[in-house]
Amino acid sequence: MHLCFVDESGTPAKPGKDKPRFFVIAGVIVPEDRWHMAFRRLHGLKTAVRYKGELKWRFFAPDNNDESNPMAGWDQNRRNEFRAAAFKIVTGDKSIKIIAGVCEATAAYKISTVKDQSDIYFGTYKVVTERFQYQLQDVSRISGTKTNGIIVADHRGKGDDDSMRVRHQRLVEEDREYTSTYGNLVEGLFFAPSHMSVGVQLADMVAGAIWRRFEAGDEYWFDQISSSIRSDQSGKIDGFGVARFPKAGWSGPVPVRK
Repeated sequence: MHLCFVDESGTPAKPGKDKPRFFVIAGVIVPEDRWHMAFRRLHGLKTAVRYKGELKWRFFAPDNNDESNPMAGWDQNRRNEFRAAAFKIVTGDKSIKIIAGVCEATAAYKISTVKDQSDIYFGTYKVVTERFQYQLQDVSRISGTKTNGIIVADHRGKGDDDSMRVRHQRLVEEDREYTSTYGNLVEGLFFAPSHMSVGVQLADMVAGAIWRRFEAGDEYWFDQISSSIRSDQSGKIDGFGVARFPKAGWSGPVPVRK
């Protein structure tokens, strides 16, 4: 069994607006037998640096000294050292893979079925679920045994969660003409509050690094995690680990591993 923890970064642009330009949903795929190791490493890291609370990308901003930020009062060098160590929990385990969907809103709204922010969200989520299914197929082929997976997303609120559960179920069960066959996904979509989920916290960090690469053109943290992004045998991540939504009309950068 593989667990795909997903979280988002950025906000889907409203119809007729071109900012924010990009929206990201990222997934961190963890084999079930590696979850405890990831948990212990993150818990140990937090203990070592006396970090109390959940890990969030936004806490690392230089001007974020909110009372809710466990790093309030830390200088930027200390924050960046901690951030680098957190990312190594992912990149230090070759069995953990990163996938993501990146939406360019202005291009997405040219699709007739994309009407509002919820359509942006779901369209981006869809390409992430497809990459998870492809990864499960790859693992099954290599191991010779079928490997199944479940998706665990950050809790967003009851109304949003219920809507996503319905759309997720429709995606994997009904709309075969326009979607992948999700033969390796089991059960429905699960939600977990981020402060209670190590996997969701890591997905939040990964999503933030990917969003910043596209929205701000800052490649530094993206490059730190790119070795763990799903790719083909040649190392290509575009379409394999990072899916652009939509590809038609895309005017943003094409993701590459350096």
